[in-house]
Amino acid sequence: MAASRTRHLCSVAAALVLTVAAPATAASASSAAPAGLREVLFVGNNWDGTADVIRSSGDFAKIGRINVIPDKDARMAEINADPIKWIYFQAIRNSVGEGHDQFADDMYSTPDGRSVVVSRPSFADVVSLDLATGKVNWRFPVSGYRADHMAVSPDGTRVAVSASTANTVHVLDIDTGKQLGSFATGDKPHENIFTKDGKYIWNMSIGDVNTDLDSPGWDWSKGDRHITVVDATTYKQVKVIDMRQRLDAFGLKDFSDAVRPAVFSADESKLYFQVSFFNGFLEYDVATDKITRMKTLPKNPATSEDRTTWVNDSRHHGISMNPGSTKLCVAGTMDDYATVVDRASLQEGPLVTTSKPYWATVSGDGKDCIVSESGADQVTAIDFATGRKVTSVPVGDHPQRVRLGHVQADWTGPSGG
Repeated sequence: MAASRTRHLCSVAAALVLTVAAPATAASASSAAPAGLREVLFVGNNWDGTADVIRSSGDFAKIGRINVIPDKDARMAEINADPIKWIYFQAIRNSVGEGHDQFADDMYSTPDGRSVVVSRPSFADVVSLDLATGKVNWRFPVSGYRADHMAVSPDGTRVAVSASTANTVHVLDIDTGKQLGSFATGDKPHENIFTKDGKYIWNMSIGDVNTDLDSPGWDWSKGDRHITVVDATTYKQVKVIDMRQRLDAFGLKDFSDAVRPAVFSADESKLYFQVSFFNGFLEYDVATDKITRMKTLPKNPATSEDRTTWVNDSRHHGISMNPGSTKLCVAGTMDDYATVVDRASLQEGPLVTTSKPYWATVSGDGKDCIVSESGADQVTAIDFATGRKVTSVPVGDHPQRVRLGHVQADWTGPSGG
């Protein structure tokens, strides 16, 4: 059995490294939209329960808006009738929500561009919304009391959602909401990533980010944090990566091992990831299972050094990579900037002033990095080539996740408003 498991783990690493022989191009980041569909960016406005839909490139002009909590009255009635649900609802508002309810964490459209699937932390669920009518197609209550980050499979048929208080990831059929499988994670599952071939899911657990025990000496109190890699067909665990050991080996014993947003290189040989409290990111080599490089980014002198003032243990939260895998884009959340970093040299470009940037993604044409400015209620495009700001577009209250997707070509918003 041990030999068989060893061979299986080796095959996982080999698959992750060798699946893609050639780097992605801009076309792979934004393949031509299927007939009758239009590629867009969905911007989730977490505090007001809406999602703005904007053009995926060019001027990023606003196309329409979706109410992602059309069933709010029904959900609140359920919460108010259940003391435990009410306690968790209030806890989310007063901790991770910074005094606000969290209604729109993550979202993906269906391949036919007719629906959008949204995870709603305060309602502890995932819903599919009809883009034509704005009505709920299906609803999936997650285990526990809070839904978080999602990921969509490469073929667009499955979504994985973190149930953060249950240490579980659910994998759902995107059309029906039926659970296809689930798997256990470390404490507080957060980011999910499907590999490009759709064979594996990587989940990053971040532990307890709401305590004030933020000094390195108390890091052990934050919980069991690790990367869980599972087979995306059987949902069986195939590998656990404990970054504590890898950080220690790299000489970073005082660093948190809570892996935050992360992004693979195009050939999936390298993983670039952020950790709690750090103004920068690290490079992890998948084949050798080692941290190979670290990039420390500038601190904003106006940012308090009191870690307890940093939102949810973040210092930097949001990282993306251009289609050619030559540039990284980093959201310096608590330092109020975003910057493009050359992958080969790790030299950062201009520090583009942004207000509490919370996420970074790539435009449809692959030319720009898109960051959500949660402190200014806008999204900002930054040119990967120059590192300079292109434009900003106003959106709703506290934009967080930004995802590429599709709508019907003539769509301008649900008929029901």
